[in-house]
Amino acid sequence: LNPGELMPADRLKENLIEFYGEECHFCNEMEPSVEKLEKELKIKVQKIETWHNEENNELREEFDSGNCGGVPYFYNRKTKKFICGAVSYEELKEWAKGK
Repeated sequence: LNPGELMPADRLKENLIEFYGEECHFCNEMEPSVEKLEKELKIKVQKIETWHNEENNELREEFDSGNCGGVPYFYNRKTKKFICGAVSYEELKEWAKGK
């Protein structure tokens, strides 16, 4: 997904979503863990850039419902569980597995 590319709610492809900002320090810090997670569990995390795209940010706000208020914001559409900010790999993995 290119930064700024429109991502309306009906184009969500994955159950696991990461809302991020392109220049976000904590988002970039989480990138190796997200990549490891995708390889290890053979899953896909759909990444949606919010800092350069207002529609994507509005989508983040819909999912967030005032819980986090920023990025990185991870959301599991299957379990409705979310993570605010940078977390350990183990916590990210538990979230992805629906625990």
